[in-house]
Amino acid sequence: MIHPLPLFRAPVILAIAAVLSSSAPKAQQTPAEAVAATRTTIEKYVETRGLVSKETRDWAVGKEALTARMDIVRREIESLQKRIADAEKTIADADRDRAELLAENDRRKAVADQLTAQVVTMEARVLKLLPRLPEPLRTRVKPLSQRLPVAGEENKQSVGERWQNVIGILNEVDKWNREITVTSEVRTLTDGSRVEVTVLYIGIGQAYYAGGNGKVAGIGSATASGWDWRQANELAGDIERAIKIYKSEDVAAFVRLPVQIQ
Repeated sequence: MIHPLPLFRAPVILAIAAVLSSSAPKAQQTPAEAVAATRTTIEKYVETRGLVSKETRDWAVGKEALTARMDIVRREIESLQKRIADAEKTIADADRDRAELLAENDRRKAVADQLTAQVVTMEARVLKLLPRLPEPLRTRVKPLSQRLPVAGEENKQSVGERWQNVIGILNEVDKWNREITVTSEVRTLTDGSRVEVTVLYIGIGQAYYAGGNGKVAGIGSATASGWDWRQANELAGDIERAIKIYKSEDVAAFVRLPVQIQ
């Protein structure tokens, strides 16, 4: 609270007036009366001087308090101005960060839209590829392939999960296609009988099987609708030898086998 400037009180003015009035000459005063009047005048003067000194001291104290208060107010103003400047800077930084985040969000959304369009295309191509895969390979990738969405069906998987499915299937296909794989399967012969055979897959496009004590053999190749198996018993010896060479059960040699290309 700011103290008002102290003012001389009314009694000081009255005392000065009394001194002035008492100092005026009066007619017909006795010596005793004159002495008493003089004594009264001096007392009033001393009292007045005391009042003036007191008011002066009060003014000095009030001025010091006012100066201190003004310093406090000035420091408060400076502190408030600093806080306002800091707040304005914080707001500016927040606006800049918000603009950067919005821009980054737009970029990510554009990338996500692009990835979504690409994964939809890849899913369709993988679905067309599945029938061309060998049965053992289709069984291996089934946990992933059955998660591929069919056109028109609702898909609740994230874009990342959909890409994981596609990439997982293609990794397995690539691995199989770069290797020679030997498996044991059951084939249906032309006479309707079923026999267990050993199948030699060359990548994902060609395969040979032999079994039935060397009497049964055949060739398989991938087609758009699935694998096409053709019985070729006359190749049983060559196919069995190729299988044994692969399994290190026979010495390495050149074995001529037919290739069926779709």
